[in-house]
Amino acid sequence: MGKEKAWVWFKGGLKGGLWEGGFLASKSQEGGITIERADFVTCRVPDWRVKFDEPKDLLKEPEIPKEAIWKYI
Repeated sequence: MGKEKAWVWFKGGLKGGLWEGGFLASKSQEGGITIERADFVTCRVPDWRVKFDEPKDLLKEPEIPKEAIWKYI
C-alpha cells in the first residue's frame, strides 16, 4: 500500500472530537498506520483512528476499542 489521502480521528478540543483531513497515510510494517502532514509530527496510530474515505459526519466518533491505544511509541 502506498500513501493515500486520509482522515484521522482526534479526541478533545472544544468540539469534543473530530475527523481531520489532509493527511497522507500508509500501512506500517510494525503494525498500525503511519500518518503524515506538513504541520503535524509524523507518527504511527492504530487502524481504527484512520479512514481513507471522507466521513459523512466529521464529528461522529469511530468505534473506539475499550482501553484503546491512541498512538504507538
